[in-house]
Amino acid sequence: MKQRRLFLKAGAMAAAAGLLAGRVQAAPMQPRPFRWKNWSEVQQCQAQSLATPADEQALADLLRNASGTVRCVGAGHSFTPLVPTNGTIVSLERMSGVLSHDKAAMTATLRAGTRLAAISRELDGVGLALRNLPDIDLQSLAGAVSTGTHGTGANLQAMHADVMALRLVTPQGQVVEWDQERHPEQMAAARVSLGSLGVITQATMRVVPSFSLHRKVWLRPLGEMLEQAGELARKHRHFEFYYLPFTGYAAAIAHDEYQGSDVLVPHSQDEEMLSDLRKLRDWLGKFPDLRRWAAGKLIDPDLTEEAKNRSWKLLSTVRPTRFNETEYHVPREAGIACVREIVAALEKRNEVFFPMEFRFIKGDDAWLSPFHKRDSCSIAVHAAHGEAYEYLVTELGPIFRKHGGRPHWGKLHNLTAKELAALYPRWNDFLALRQQMDPQGRMLNPHLRSMFGVA
Repeated sequence: MKQRRLFLKAGAMAAAAGLLAGRVQAAPMQPRPFRWKNWSEVQQCQAQSLATPADEQALADLLRNASGTVRCVGAGHSFTPLVPTNGTIVSLERMSGVLSHDKAAMTATLRAGTRLAAISRELDGVGLALRNLPDIDLQSLAGAVSTGTHGTGANLQAMHADVMALRLVTPQGQVVEWDQERHPEQMAAARVSLGSLGVITQATMRVVPSFSLHRKVWLRPLGEMLEQAGELARKHRHFEFYYLPFTGYAAAIAHDEYQGSDVLVPHSQDEEMLSDLRKLRDWLGKFPDLRRWAAGKLIDPDLTEEAKNRSWKLLSTVRPTRFNETEYHVPREAGIACVREIVAALEKRNEVFFPMEFRFIKGDDAWLSPFHKRDSCSIAVHAAHGEAYEYLVTELGPIFRKHGGRPHWGKLHNLTAKELAALYPRWNDFLALRQQMDPQGRMLNPHLRSMFGVA
């Protein structure tokens, strides 16, 4: 087994959006029964119809005339049942592209169905870039913003914090336009709305001049990594680490701005690394001490890896291997204590092999942002597709909640309306605006009704 396979992010290039399960083909708007499933196939539904409007007018007509619940779908990469409905599923795939950019104001106006990889390519072509990106590039802009999707960086906020203005079609088919200066309350609600206020059609976002990054990856024993994590997050523009279960090692990943023009793109070892960790589990899963011993013999802790490229080519990748995931965001001061407990709980289960991800995110003011008014640490735990994943919720969830964790809206959790209200100071304000925007609850499926406490 090649030792360097134990490195994680190694610069996989963005692939076509059509690789993702749940993708819908652009087609004329014709009502038809539609079977939908998400990327990991854990969420499925039989919808009455799929609609793919090409512009706001077609979308407005659809919302005025559709019967039953209407839910939007992006890349289908959420693990929670945000999409499933027996009514109408709407894809904005035909409403895609960069509409305009303003280098004086450093903003760009983007259509809501645009995939993140496409946004990055188009912006790079005019010398601009998004400030930060999540680690998966196939998501749609509206889906990523509406669920609080984020990257990593102690001084970098989640994507939705850069939305300065947006257009939204209400459930009644009216087009509203909000901006931060004139509608601060509406924007605070709409930035992370789970698709419950209406359908976002475009967003104007802050951008930065395009830039390159220099990535460094190295291995350290977990205890050492936990001691250094806070300082490393302060030192680097982007910092995160992955813990490799039953090895005792964590892989640190740091990105910093790079002024050079050379490009260094090593072959991605992500899939091989996962395969090796799975083999260790399959061969020695019943003998955890032997599994750790074998991993120690196979890992060279002094190995490092580097890459240099445009920011978007290093920060975001595709994930060919499917999984299910839970992710919580805890107050930054609780991050290390929480992750220690999560690791201990994970290693009570011999079948675990997927790396656990630890990131840093700066707080913002969106009402339903998991980072509302607090800097946070994000802890994400994965289970392989086709294997048991319920423990992510039943066993790990209580640990996250003990440390004040707020769930990622697109990742598995079982929090109730009462529990969520206690975690979000502006929860009731959001519910009041949602009721005003959608009094009949046409944008609510059973999952959202349960979370919002709507009968």
